[in-house]
Amino acid sequence: MEQKEGQLIKNTKTERWIGLVVGLVLNAAGNGLCIVGAMGSGLWTAAAINLNDWQGWNIGAVLFTFGVLNALTNLILIHHWDWPRLIGEIIYTLFFSYFVNVFTWVFTWLGLGSWSVLARIFVSCFGVFCFCVAISLYQRANIIMHPNDDTTNILRFLYFKGNATASQIADFIPPIIVAIVAWIATGKLLGINVATVFSFLGNGVIIAWADEHVWPQLKHDFKVTPDGQA
Repeated sequence: MEQKEGQLIKNTKTERWIGLVVGLVLNAAGNGLCIVGAMGSGLWTAAAINLNDWQGWNIGAVLFTFGVLNALTNLILIHHWDWPRLIGEIIYTLFFSYFVNVFTWVFTWLGLGSWSVLARIFVSCFGVFCFCVAISLYQRANIIMHPNDDTTNILRFLYFKGNATASQIADFIPPIIVAIVAWIATGKLLGINVATVFSFLGNGVIIAWADEHVWPQLKHDFKVTPDGQA
């Protein structure tokens, strides 16, 4: 099925819920691998780490604040107020945070953090690959998702004509600015490593690849109306 303006691609409810749950768990697992591998992660996490070093703000609180700001930004981007969307994204953030803690504990217990640098580079980059595949799955399911990933979904279909790479790069601009400002203030740039570069260069490409090759029968359940709303 191809997406047409004003139409909603129809996946079954079961398919959409499977996409959401698998995506949520895989996303948390991928982030857990990045955290324990300690060779870099996504740019939003790096921005939170640098704010923590600069201002002493709790990283979890910063990430939650980023999520709320992303959720509010999404309402601006879709040109109307959507309470279910806002509440759903906040709920996703809470579940996501819990599962990240679980996977981080499991991978730490397994001793991944004590592996060689080369092995941890692979682990961290594989974590990036995992959360990119996860993003593809729950963006296509489009029930609820992390606010930041909804931002890229909206940018992709309403502003960048379906280009996943362009939407990801645009979404990276705010955390890059935050990290640079903190760097100027402290003289230190933290949370940036091999996997961060891999994430910056590869997120959009991997998501687009996953759309085509990981459960391709799950289509993007994304509504685009003639007035440009989602």
